Amino acid sequence: MKTFEKSTKLDHVCYDIRGPVMDEANRMMEAGERIVRLNIGNPAPFGFRAPDAILECMSRNLPNTEGYSDSKGLPAAREAILGYCRKKGLPNVTINDIYTGNGVSELIQLSMQALLNNGDEVLVPSPDYPLWTASVTLAGGAAVHYLCDEASEWNPDLKDMASKITSKTKAIVVINPNNPTGALYPDEILKGIVQLAREHDLILFADEIYDRLVMDGRKHTALASLAPDLMTVSLNGLSKSHLIAGYRCGWMALCGDKSRAKGYIEGINLLSSMRLCSNVPAQSLIPVALEHLDSTEELLVPGGRVYDQREYIYHAINAIPGVSVVKPKAAFYMFPKLDVERFHIIDDEKFVLDFLREKKILFTHGGGFHWPKPDHFRLIYLPCIEDLKLAATELADFLQTYHQ
Repeated sequence: MKTFEKSTKLDHVCYDIRGPVMDEANRMMEAGERIVRLNIGNPAPFGFRAPDAILECMSRNLPNTEGYSDSKGLPAAREAILGYCRKKGLPNVTINDIYTGNGVSELIQLSMQALLNNGDEVLVPSPDYPLWTASVTLAGGAAVHYLCDEASEWNPDLKDMASKITSKTKAIVVINPNNPTGALYPDEILKGIVQLAREHDLILFADEIYDRLVMDGRKHTALASLAPDLMTVSLNGLSKSHLIAGYRCGWMALCGDKSRAKGYIEGINLLSSMRLCSNVPAQSLIPVALEHLDSTEELLVPGGRVYDQREYIYHAINAIPGVSVVKPKAAFYMFPKLDVERFHIIDDEKFVLDFLREKKILFTHGGGFHWPKPDHFRLIYLPCIEDLKLAATELADFLQTYHQ
């Protein structure tokens, strides 16, 4: 009898942020143990609620959103997205350049499948949102990781990026604001990336899902706005900024100079048509949501819940001997560093697993984000202050005696 094994491609993906540690957490929860989950950027379990206007829109539109839409999405949704693209300064975008998706994740996979042949290379940040590496790999390509420098507030290292461009490189992925570090890249870094893409004739992929979750009075610059002469694929959505992660509501816009991308765009259109369309009820929310761009602003300023929780956990983590963290400027994440010599840590996944079993608190190990050293972990600061205080207290206690 024929047997079916997993694809050998999966051996090289390392998409393991939901691997053995998550399996153990699920086992513990099934056994009735309470786990404090600081591992995934899902606002809903922590008491965050979608704006009333979106909930009302969903209720009102649901009876009218049966059936498939155009494969790219509802015209009203794409018109609203087009208006947002113009607001952000994305160049040369028409309604036909916009595709809705079941979250940005679906569109990342679709965009890589349409682009890559076996052996093609894509520059992906380290650390990264691991779906990028997985999608490149499963499309037959090779994800080549460029360094984001912790000493430079987690900004991309342009020299390292340049050193990794080869004749096989097809594209550069930029995640800004960044997951898992919370970094927000300054314009001079973005311009440097654009210049590298210009010199080597590369496509840019701009993952900007957190562009409306920026703190401290800073502003986000859309990568495509700096590259009108290049092709940029800009990805965005509502899951985080409008606190509706489960609605699966994302989009992709093809920007800039598309004159030499006819074959690629044909591939995108084919794959978009093959999945028929994205979630139509979620699409119907986009026009209303993009009229309420300030819906989460009150959370991001002093006195707002996200801002205050970031401030607390940032200072609490840095107060733990042997642990340090760069303050995130955006999103919900931070990426603390462990003193591996002090704790003799040689396996960051084991560290997270040991902490989970002893303290019933769940982090994600740095290797899950393709960080090459066993010295980092990611935590989210969406949980309430009480849970963050518990996590910091228990981590300090755990590390007093921890040694691998």
